[in-house]
Amino acid sequence: MHLVLLYPYQHYEVVAKMRTALLVLILITTMTVTRWVFAQISIDFSQFVQYVETNFGPMPARTANQWQQLNSQLQNASTEEKISKINGFFAENITYKTDETLWQQKDYWSSPGQLIGKSQGDCEDYAIAKYVALLNLGVSEDKLRLIYVKARIGGARSRITQAHMVLGYYATPNAQPLILDSLISEVLPAAQRTDLTPVFSFNSQGLWQPGARQPVASSTARLSRWRDVIERMKNEGIRW
Repeated sequence: MHLVLLYPYQHYEVVAKMRTALLVLILITTMTVTRWVFAQISIDFSQFVQYVETNFGPMPARTANQWQQLNSQLQNASTEEKISKINGFFAENITYKTDETLWQQKDYWSSPGQLIGKSQGDCEDYAIAKYVALLNLGVSEDKLRLIYVKARIGGARSRITQAHMVLGYYATPNAQPLILDSLISEVLPAAQRTDLTPVFSFNSQGLWQPGARQPVASSTARLSRWRDVIERMKNEGIRW
């Protein structure tokens, strides 16, 4: 074993280098975490409108242009106004239609371009489009989750439920979410939606079980339809 003796000035130089390396590592880690938590999307509306017009015609393209105009108007609006206006836009411009009728498939998740192009969609399609629209307006991704629920139908005493999806906005990590739903036009706190029982929630950051504070899995790894719709969005000018 060989011992290396350091003179005092050499010792201080080594310590200084170690401190510098540690600070760089902390900075990189912080930047990575910050980017992960606050990652936003961007929409190239020129490409989006062109996609809609080419594949679905001029009438849906006008709706796509209206979305672009609304997006511009809401840039400096409060989060509450963004949520209300975006929820209202899709409620006014999209008619509910099941996947079996629209796509001849049991379960198909439309991209925002397909939703506006068809002017029709089901619960997942509404929720995904609202999620994308709010992210593009600067709402932090850690405050938005797509929530898969069991929706009770047939009245307060009914035991009949059906699979359903809504968008939830969490003002703080422990707050009850506001629910944006295709079934009703009003945005309500989760406590007032006693007809909904959460099963799991997700966004592009991960997948959560009810009540969990940390994601339990990767959403794109576990949800093939989510992975697929994200890929289709890229062709419409929507990118993370």
